[in-house]
Amino acid sequence: MEFARGHVLVCGGTGCTSSGSEQIIKEMEAQLKANGLEKEIQVVKTGCFGLCALGPIMIVYPEGAFYSRVQVEDVKEIVEEHLLKGRIVKRLLYDETIEEGSDNIKSLNEVTFYQKQLRIALKNCGVINPENIDEYIAFDGYKALGKVLTEMTPQEVIDVIKESGLRGRGGGGFPTGMKWQFTANSSNEKGKYVACNADEGDPGAFMDRSILEGDPHSVIEAMAIAAYAVGADQGYIYIRAEYPIAVKRLQIAIDQAKEYGLLGENIFDTGFNFNLELRLGAGAFVCGEETALMNSIEGMRGEPRPRPPFPAVKGLWEKPTLLNNVETYANICQIILNGAEWFQGIGTEKGKGTKVFALGGKINNTGLVEVPMGTTLREIVEEVGGGIPNGKKFKAAQTGGPSGGCIPAHLIDTPIDYDSLMAIGSMMGSGGLIVMDEDNCMVDIAKFFLEFTVDESCGKCTPCRVGTKRLYEILDKITKGQGTLEDLDRLEELSLMIKEGSLCGLGQTAPNPVLSTLKYFRDEYIAHVVDKKCPAGVCKDLLSYSIVADKCKGCSLCSRKCPVGAISGEIKSPFVIDNDKCIKCGACIESCKFGAIIKS
Repeated sequence: MEFARGHVLVCGGTGCTSSGSEQIIKEMEAQLKANGLEKEIQVVKTGCFGLCALGPIMIVYPEGAFYSRVQVEDVKEIVEEHLLKGRIVKRLLYDETIEEGSDNIKSLNEVTFYQKQLRIALKNCGVINPENIDEYIAFDGYKALGKVLTEMTPQEVIDVIKESGLRGRGGGGFPTGMKWQFTANSSNEKGKYVACNADEGDPGAFMDRSILEGDPHSVIEAMAIAAYAVGADQGYIYIRAEYPIAVKRLQIAIDQAKEYGLLGENIFDTGFNFNLELRLGAGAFVCGEETALMNSIEGMRGEPRPRPPFPAVKGLWEKPTLLNNVETYANICQIILNGAEWFQGIGTEKGKGTKVFALGGKINNTGLVEVPMGTTLREIVEEVGGGIPNGKKFKAAQTGGPSGGCIPAHLIDTPIDYDSLMAIGSMMGSGGLIVMDEDNCMVDIAKFFLEFTVDESCGKCTPCRVGTKRLYEILDKITKGQGTLEDLDRLEELSLMIKEGSLCGLGQTAPNPVLSTLKYFRDEYIAHVVDKKCPAGVCKDLLSYSIVADKCKGCSLCSRKCPVGAISGEIKSPFVIDNDKCIKCGACIESCKFGAIIKS
């Protein structure tokens, strides 16, 4: 297609794909053909736009009409009204994109969700077709690689990354340039490798997946730059097999880059060689730890290795290896093109640039966000996230997944950067951000993350293998009303032992959810232990259900919905609940139309 008067961008990320965006694209193409518009309008399957809660999303340019929750049956109307007659279908527009009192459409930068954001790692997500290398090149793709190969020495590249202040986005926040320098300084006699950690295993995290689905070439180009800088000629992307769309697009991108001579031998006629391969993980959370990941790439059991030696000295096949995660690589090309000073001007003194978060939980705008370091939790929750649904109060946020900690409501103005989060007992992690409201039980939250860690422990070291299991058992005991105050002391003592004695980062950070909830929500633990009550009404063993006689109309609906026959009574008379039979499923409360059933 040489010229198109309009473009229809449809999200092709996992979230929208699961909601039917592929069918929407097919229907759009069919309707365009039926109306003779196939040569005038171009359909572009993009990556994630960020507002996952509104998917499937379609944006029509040049007007910039942002259609949300589009269904297949809506496509015909969009084609016939908007694309054929020029009349925007207002009922499908995301309401925030229409200026109040007019028909004018706001640009995305004016929408509340996007106002606080600054997209660097997500620059091309939702903008280009990730399966078309020409579109990536049109947006300065592979320009950074060309620059470093023809204008810069390897050391100059490393110096730029060091000066930028970029820190690893995988959780630890280690200075990226320093890691590159260590690898470059290692002996090159046996060869070197660069690797990408795309084994994103935190519950609720989907940042790396979205980058790879929406802009795979940015990671490939950055890895080639890293390989040139440290003296490697072979790279591996370790990605979990549960990301089929990302795997498919990565392979397409690698094949296209090879076809264009951007991977392989003698790139840009400079004598630089670099080849890249995918390695699929089987879903083990521990393989997100760098040495376990390398064991898995080599075909061995995914268990961590003792350090030192560090991968920069002895990594894959005992050769020096540079390992960064997806988001870290996604910043590299922009730093090379815009300069270290540009990147330094974003964020905080010790946290430069932006951070991508997967925003989930009790939040209106579930989705993918990228904000400058130093943005407060309040800004993310209340402005970007659109606040808590149903008028509920913000209670806490969990950052860093199972390795992180809970941030309570009174610390909602904490700036989100590495040091600020560490100071309050949490951590940045890879970027999962789970929001909780007053209906969440913090003891149950700690138990949830410990259960995950217990399942994912590789079992190599005793503190993690046995210690996390004991932690979980104590938490389970407390949520069943069988805990004692001494158990709270045991939780703290055991948590510190696990942190000190575990071999890798999984075990060392596993107690963080327990320690942070004990620190900020100790009253909830005490309520479970002393009062045998769950203040949030979550822990089933501590709940009891009852029917308020004055409100009960005797309709019998609750009795009919009860799966275990725990409710009895006569029609038009108050019913009663037998708590010895009750399994606390909540079916009665959901069915009651008169608010007559309460839990305590």
